Amino acid sequence: MFYLIGLGLGDAKDITVKGLEIIQKCDKVLLEGYTSILTVGKEILEKFYGRPLIVADRELCESNIDDILKEAKEKDIALLVVGDPLGATTHTDMLLRAKEFEVETQIVHNASIMNAVSCCGLQLYNFGETVSIPYWTDSWKPDSFFDKILGNYKRNLHTLCLLDIKVKEPTEESLTKKIRQYMEPKFMSVKEAARQIVQIINNLPEKTDIAVDSLAIGLSRVGSLDQKIMATTLEDMQQVELGPPLHSLVIPAPNLHPLELDYLAQYR
Repeated sequence: MFYLIGLGLGDAKDITVKGLEIIQKCDKVLLEGYTSILTVGKEILEKFYGRPLIVADRELCESNIDDILKEAKEKDIALLVVGDPLGATTHTDMLLRAKEFEVETQIVHNASIMNAVSCCGLQLYNFGETVSIPYWTDSWKPDSFFDKILGNYKRNLHTLCLLDIKVKEPTEESLTKKIRQYMEPKFMSVKEAARQIVQIINNLPEKTDIAVDSLAIGLSRVGSLDQKIMATTLEDMQQVELGPPLHSLVIPAPNLHPLELDYLAQYR
């Protein structure tokens, strides 16, 4: 059996009872470590779960997962995922590949940023399409995500922006070499995301519905005891410091419900 188990967003204790029971009976337990991170390290998880964990990096999850799935035909193997297991398409692909190998699978769901974002006071059913904001480089500055934000805004819907994570990313120079070299891990902050959006707005040939003085909400370490939330303009968000990762950015709809306004007031 191949298990995909969600860990939630906070610390080791956010695991469900069902998930913990499965972890403790499995022959092998892997910890997926590149689509997201917990605020606690591998050692703390191992101590709480009472068993060793194998870190599964991008290469294992995307290129070598077939070996793990074949092994799961004879053994019980679990892959632990921060948040909910199906929050990333990588894990959906794993389930499809498991089906090809005729491997039984089970999913254990948990909280993710997709629903925990409501901690800022915005109502979940007023959210539109979620977008991902990638890191820009000197030669690559994609801005198609802004069109989706703008589309939500015009329909009076909020936008959850998931911010880029770089974990074990090969350097451009090493892509043509036999030996891979990797960039230092980095996690986009709300101020970096806001700067990219402000630059897009300033580069538009004409005014848009979303302006630099539009409201934005920054969130960090949602689900942990030290989570932080700040509501301010996009322009001012460029200077906001919300501490260590992970960060998320929300662009609220232009017309908020009175309850949303009242709840957001504490974060302004």
